[in-house]
Amino acid sequence: MKNFVYEYATKVYFGEGAVKEHLKTALSAYGENVMLAYGGGSVKANGIYDEITTILKEAGKKVTDFSGIMSNPTYAKVQEGAALAKENHIDFILAVGGGSVIDCCKIVAAQAKTEDDIWKMEMEEHRFPTAVLPMGAVVTASGTGAEMNGGAVITNDEVQIKAGLGAAAPRFAILDPGYTMSVPKMQVISGAFDTLSHAMETYYGNSDEDNVSDDVALAIMKNTVKNMRRLLKDINDVQARGNLMWDSAMAENGILKVGRVTDFQAHQIEHQLGAYTDCNHGQGLAVIHPAYYRHIVKDAPEKFLRFAKEVFGAETAEAGIDALAAFIEECGLPTKLGQLKSRVEITPEVLRKVADTCNIIPCNPRQLDRDEVYDILMECM
Repeated sequence: MKNFVYEYATKVYFGEGAVKEHLKTALSAYGENVMLAYGGGSVKANGIYDEITTILKEAGKKVTDFSGIMSNPTYAKVQEGAALAKENHIDFILAVGGGSVIDCCKIVAAQAKTEDDIWKMEMEEHRFPTAVLPMGAVVTASGTGAEMNGGAVITNDEVQIKAGLGAAAPRFAILDPGYTMSVPKMQVISGAFDTLSHAMETYYGNSDEDNVSDDVALAIMKNTVKNMRRLLKDINDVQARGNLMWDSAMAENGILKVGRVTDFQAHQIEHQLGAYTDCNHGQGLAVIHPAYYRHIVKDAPEKFLRFAKEVFGAETAEAGIDALAAFIEECGLPTKLGQLKSRVEITPEVLRKVADTCNIIPCNPRQLDRDEVYDILMECM
């Protein structure tokens, strides 16, 4: 294993009823002006908004709503939230939702504390914010693990780039499986596939053979597959939802990544695909992963063989990829780009632009070039 320093700052409250039991206490350390951030309004329809605002009022908080955070949050939305936070002298941001809401709030928390443009600061000047508003997260849709770290994926429509930025890690996260019960089946499955992808991309990084993180990653993969299959049989299985919530958290709290290099090339391809199409993140990953893995299987044959045997009970490396593809189909996830919901027609010309602008990373079993990225995308048509 490589040398590392590991520190984890987010306090996690897990379990059914955790919001009612812990939110008021968790908020007691922060000021009275709270920004309550959420998405398109489902939290109002399912009663979560009322429950949380009641707790906030009981805690003596003054609430400012920041609503309408979209899937694949935009940089323009970040700026809207930051302006609102400054105008209302916000002391604390409470993100209630899935990865999109939480990611947006992480960058809002940084942008609200500086006059510098965060995108330019990080992407061009390679400087990172040192002051942020404190924030917390109540997870209503799991999969991204966004509540477990300080990274956030934001789409900048002006430059047509979807990329990761670094900002505020939540001070606390509340994971109540009951809060996910109204999330539609396909959204739950898509989010869970993102968890599986995180564990796979960590596992396939270029690292030493003997790495304890590999063992943990494989366990997370197996448990994610098992509980996704449980939900295919019974979408109301709250225990399975809870298991998937914790799988998601474990995949992104840094435990799988310590002492090793990771491979997040599939994520980089999907991010830029999302910048052009606004497709669902987990579904885009489901389409890309098998094609990508068929390109690199010969560059890490032992790791692919171990994955095949331990996660899917397959006997060869190639059979493991076939089993992954079959599992994606079993889940009802898209297997071709044409099945994705997209704001534009996905054509070879669009895919050429995706390939030419996506982030190429050197830490996978074999570094790709842009032509090979294009080939992978075309094989997904």
